[in-house]
Amino acid sequence: MSDNKRGKAFKYSGLLRSFFAWPLYIGAILLVICAVMFCINITAATVISIFMLIYLLACGLMYFYLRPRIMSGIVEFAMNYSQIQKQLLYNLSVPYSLLDNNGNVLWTNKSMQECLGVRKDFRKNINTILPEVTSNIFPDNETGYKEIRLSYQERDYKAEIRSIDADSLADGVDIIEHSRNSLMYAMYLFDETDINTYIQKLKDERFVVALVYVDNYEEALDSTDDVRKSLLAGLIDKRINKYFSPGSAIISKLEKDKYIIVFRYSYLEKLIHDRFSILEEIKSIKIGNEMTLTLSMGIGTGSQDYSKNYDVAKAAMDLALGRGGDQAVIKDGDKILYYGGKSQQMEKNTRVKVRVKAHALRQILDNNSRVLVMGHSLADIDAFGSALGIYIIARKLGKDAHIVLGEVTSSVRPFVNRFIGKEEYPDDMFVKPEDAVGMITASTVVIVVDVNRPKRTECPELLEKCKTVVVFDHHRRQSDTITGAVLSYVDPYASSASEMITEMIQYVDDGIKLKAFEADALYAGINIDTDGFNSKSGPRTFEAAAFLRRHGADVTRVRKMLRSNMSEYTAIAKAVSRAEVYKDTFAITVFNGDGIDTPTVGGAKAANELLDISGIKASFVITPYENKLFLSARSIDEVNVQLIMEKLGGGGHMSIAGAQLTDCTVDQAINTIKLTLDNMIKDGEI
Repeated sequence: MSDNKRGKAFKYSGLLRSFFAWPLYIGAILLVICAVMFCINITAATVISIFMLIYLLACGLMYFYLRPRIMSGIVEFAMNYSQIQKQLLYNLSVPYSLLDNNGNVLWTNKSMQECLGVRKDFRKNINTILPEVTSNIFPDNETGYKEIRLSYQERDYKAEIRSIDADSLADGVDIIEHSRNSLMYAMYLFDETDINTYIQKLKDERFVVALVYVDNYEEALDSTDDVRKSLLAGLIDKRINKYFSPGSAIISKLEKDKYIIVFRYSYLEKLIHDRFSILEEIKSIKIGNEMTLTLSMGIGTGSQDYSKNYDVAKAAMDLALGRGGDQAVIKDGDKILYYGGKSQQMEKNTRVKVRVKAHALRQILDNNSRVLVMGHSLADIDAFGSALGIYIIARKLGKDAHIVLGEVTSSVRPFVNRFIGKEEYPDDMFVKPEDAVGMITASTVVIVVDVNRPKRTECPELLEKCKTVVVFDHHRRQSDTITGAVLSYVDPYASSASEMITEMIQYVDDGIKLKAFEADALYAGINIDTDGFNSKSGPRTFEAAAFLRRHGADVTRVRKMLRSNMSEYTAIAKAVSRAEVYKDTFAITVFNGDGIDTPTVGGAKAANELLDISGIKASFVITPYENKLFLSARSIDEVNVQLIMEKLGGGGHMSIAGAQLTDCTVDQAINTIKLTLDNMIKDGEI
């Protein structure tokens, strides 16, 4: 065999090389010492030379004779060590297997064989036994690690999958073909069944505090004969006790219409699965009461302290009442769940709360010198009308008041123009959001109307910079409501924010007199949000409208100002004509607002028009505008569109709601609406 084909000699490196080299280095040093000694003393040099020869012979023996034996011993030890490693790995108590990049099993240890119930020679794909483990979830060479949870034969496992560079294994091996970036995978299974069982037991044993309020107890009692009133109260107690008693609950009556209930979390899971059927059961109580009973439930859990769970339950109850009642709200840490809320809200025809809130507003305004009023972005006529009402109150009390108004929509512009350039109104009556930020002082109060979500306000920065914030709104509360307000009056029973502010005007100061065009703006706000008094119009709504009429509001003049122009009306007609009726009940269409000043207003009008079609229970109109998709949802009484819009990140009322979608096409939005409807119908929410 020629030299170029002959294998290279084995060379040592590292510590082993130093082990064989250092005796030679010492021998060279001894030669130098011996030569020097011959120059000093021949006798001593001769003795040293004899010992040096003996040392060199020993080094030569070790280098040429013992070195191969040492290497043989090292190799044999390595082989034995490798066998021990393999045996230890095979008998490892943790299930372990080696997979190729397709998921085929290459090798399994004894624990994995016992765990999966396979033979030692099992070589099929791992997903034939564990469907969750597929090749598309394997980690790449950069991440190198993946962790998944799976179940097998009623046991819970955590599977850890680690990547192995197969190229490094193939170095020097002729039977495996090199493949660039080829990977193998090591999979470990860790049994977590017992841990999960104990975690679930701890979770099930947690105490839950529930507050249960009868929304309209007094009203229902007043509508019942005197003879049957005690029977009605007894039936309510019986239904509530019967519903919670299977969970070994502690039920205590706080007041005639309020209950506190304590039970374990395991029973809460059953109530969730039951979707709180008591909300519907309580409505079946009919013993002469003309008014249907409804319940509100606030449930608090997730805290280690019982007292804190009670505080969480009260916060959940505030949320339930703020959303109109007739529903259950669960607050578990940062997670909030809503159930129910299908029925129409019962208006509470009482002015006591309005009077208390008006007095509180008067006190706040007396202690501050500047007032900034703002509604939601892309303000509609209700937001503008209610903001104008607060402005009028503040001006009457001698305050430096301003309305924060950004983009003026086409529906609001006719009303805004009536205040611009008038001597009785200052030039800075309306300020831009960016200018309003610089007007904040220590004695400034920011009043928010027609919205209770910070991100949807005209200028969220004002809420962060101003210490005194007041909120007036009629939309149902959501989890991201404005916090820290010194006065918050959120009344979902009101038809509109303009109705609420009109009531406030009557109690804040008896001397407030509205001008005709001021009354027009407030009347228009009520008119729009009630769809011409066809929706959510109760006694308070008509009383507020009557007050405005007495102050000069003109129905005909308002109607003329709210009319659509020809291009908007044509676009509405086109949207209605191409609407798709989904499941014979829901109308879905797209409003094309090209060439229209405010397409979102046209989309809302199209949604209202679709409700006039026989058989349509709810309408959904998608309006592309400013790189977003604005959804307008409307219903008459059978479908709660607010619940539907909340699934899409929006909100509103039972019959009027909306949402905004970003990074989404129109077709995707339509499919999302359909999928949401399908899921809610399946879950019984519609």
